[in-house]
Amino acid sequence: MEIRHLESLIAISEHGSFSAAARALGTVQSNVSAHISRLEKELGASLVDRQSGELTEDGVLVVERARRIIHELQDIEADIHSTDTEVAGETRLGCIGTTGRWLMPRLLTAIQKAHPQVRPIIHEGSTSSLLPRLIAGELDAAIVHFPIDDPELQLVPLFSEELVLLVNNKHPWAKLETISLAELATQPLLLAPRNTALRRIIDRAAGAQRLAFTPQAEIDGVRLLTSLAFEGFGPAIVPATAIPAWIKGDFTRVSIPQLPRRVVGWASRKRPVPNKPTRAALEIARQVVAKTGDRQPGVNTSLTPSPLV
Repeated sequence: MEIRHLESLIAISEHGSFSAAARALGTVQSNVSAHISRLEKELGASLVDRQSGELTEDGVLVVERARRIIHELQDIEADIHSTDTEVAGETRLGCIGTTGRWLMPRLLTAIQKAHPQVRPIIHEGSTSSLLPRLIAGELDAAIVHFPIDDPELQLVPLFSEELVLLVNNKHPWAKLETISLAELATQPLLLAPRNTALRRIIDRAAGAQRLAFTPQAEIDGVRLLTSLAFEGFGPAIVPATAIPAWIKGDFTRVSIPQLPRRVVGWASRKRPVPNKPTRAALEIARQVVAKTGDRQPGVNTSLTPSPLV
């Protein structure tokens, strides 16, 4: 089994055909076909449907492992090219959008200053979309919303932040400074989907008071959730950093004292050990958060645990 054979299979999975895979790899289609045929012969299984260009079930399994092998080789190269003081190579980082808005400009600047040979590759997404990619080996680490219950992941809390109610100024709740969970339960709300980390915090707090919230809509994406509330579609429970301090508009933030704070942190796989660029990025992220986190509305870097989180 050769690395180039695995690279051809990965390219087909990403580009959908032999010809497109060949173009992406900078080779000819006959080479890609030969690589796949040799791989199939060695494994004794069909990996690609020649009619549709789609992977078979066996092909999907092989691609998942092939990606990890390729990434491990890249990590070996990054570690070998790094020294104790000079770190070089790629780190593939995921980040939720609300945190990325304020943290990424500072983090990337600090990485560039400390380790100019490190090349971060940033992927934005929700916690529910980033975690599967992290577990599959497509990402080296991700800044996501805790809690996370996965024994295969190493978790480092970075900061906590308030959860607030965001309402259009035309809504009666816009006149309030604070609101109780009991009052929130009287009207439909814009909420994150069930079983997401954000929704679990909200539902546990409500359940502790024998309350249940009625979703007006469930949105897997805090920035879209926030935008809908901005436009007056309905009141939404969102993290404080979803509302940048510089945004002005026809909306109001209402405090929800009975909701615990959400924790945002760094997640990476325990095995294999993250490469040196990723480990360096974590240390810099911790420094940046410690230095600038408390300047963000609703953010606290002291990380006092909440019994409901």
